[in-house]
Amino acid sequence: MDIQTAITFCLEMIGTVAFAASGAMVGAGCSMDIFGVCVLGVVTAVGGGIIRDIVLGILPPTVFLNSKYALAAVITSCLVFFAYYMKKMEPGQHSSQAFERILLIMDSIGLGIFTVMGVNTGIRQGYGSNVFLLVFVGTITGVGGGLLRDMMAGVPPYIFVRHIYACASIVGAIVCVWMQQFGAVWAMVVGSCVVVLIRYLAAHYRWNLPKLPR
Repeated sequence: MDIQTAITFCLEMIGTVAFAASGAMVGAGCSMDIFGVCVLGVVTAVGGGIIRDIVLGILPPTVFLNSKYALAAVITSCLVFFAYYMKKMEPGQHSSQAFERILLIMDSIGLGIFTVMGVNTGIRQGYGSNVFLLVFVGTITGVGGGLLRDMMAGVPPYIFVRHIYACASIVGAIVCVWMQQFGAVWAMVVGSCVVVLIRYLAAHYRWNLPKLPR
């Protein structure tokens, strides 16, 4: 395994764990049982990648051929469930400031990493010159899992209502594509850091896109 492959694998696992944790936390916040928490964690972790693979014609999607990502998501989800169970947290506590902060961190890390993973997959499939496709698959890989998570949990999709989300993924994907001239590893690291930074600044300064009044 060369250095680039090792770094890519590490980023994928970090992103999988981060997104699985965010999905499991949403499930716990909705008072789901352990099966529901695990399903939400797995869907959040691998949902965007499945959509990406279908768009790129990678069939069956990678997650069904390599079970380590789904397994990591299940283990992470179980750990989150038991952490909540051991603390015997009441439903009202799930909306606490600490919960929101941890969810923001996990979601931002997952969003950044999976955005650049989507771009990298598109390039490996031979679409390195198609910037629009690379940005699209990068964005859908980043936001797809969270979108499926929120739909299954019956809450307003995070992508549409909370701070700068999809826009951060789009900017990170563009940066990742542009940085390819300096090497794939640098492109992925810088692109994911840009996404996380934008998400942090958006949450800290409460940046939101214009909304229509109710």
